[in-house]
Amino acid sequence: MSVADELLQANEVFARNFNLGELSHRPKRKVAVLACMDCRIPLENCLGLKPGDAHMIRNAGGIATEDALRSLIISHHLLDTQEFIIINHTDCGLLKVKEYELRQRLAEKMGAIASEPAHFHGFDDLETNVREQVHRVRSHPWIPKQIPVRGFIYDVKTGRLKEVT
Repeated sequence: MSVADELLQANEVFARNFNLGELSHRPKRKVAVLACMDCRIPLENCLGLKPGDAHMIRNAGGIATEDALRSLIISHHLLDTQEFIIINHTDCGLLKVKEYELRQRLAEKMGAIASEPAHFHGFDDLETNVREQVHRVRSHPWIPKQIPVRGFIYDVKTGRLKEVT
């Protein structure tokens, strides 16, 4: 049985007792979280969130890409979130990744050159990266200046968040 088949079986169990159909598409806590997709970060648990509390936007590195910014803009302007949180983490797979090396490795492995994605957004320093993502969000012309945007690093060994200022 494939993993997808196992997940579908789990969904059947979940659906039998499903009771979240009345949740609003507007997050109860009026917050959106942009975080890395790393499977070691149980976002809802580490932040004490329940279904319906927050918008969760995840991608490799917790990067404020064009698509992540699109989601944050929609989250605020159409769905009334009033605060943004950005979370990167220790031991990130993109830490110390060099763009040109990754592109070369992929081209060699696949025997082809691709123009997309345009960037993989590797970085050398975790705190600097968090600051850059916060800056990207804060400086976007469609994100109101009064929206708080805070950045954190999640420690995958301890589960603790540390704010980056």
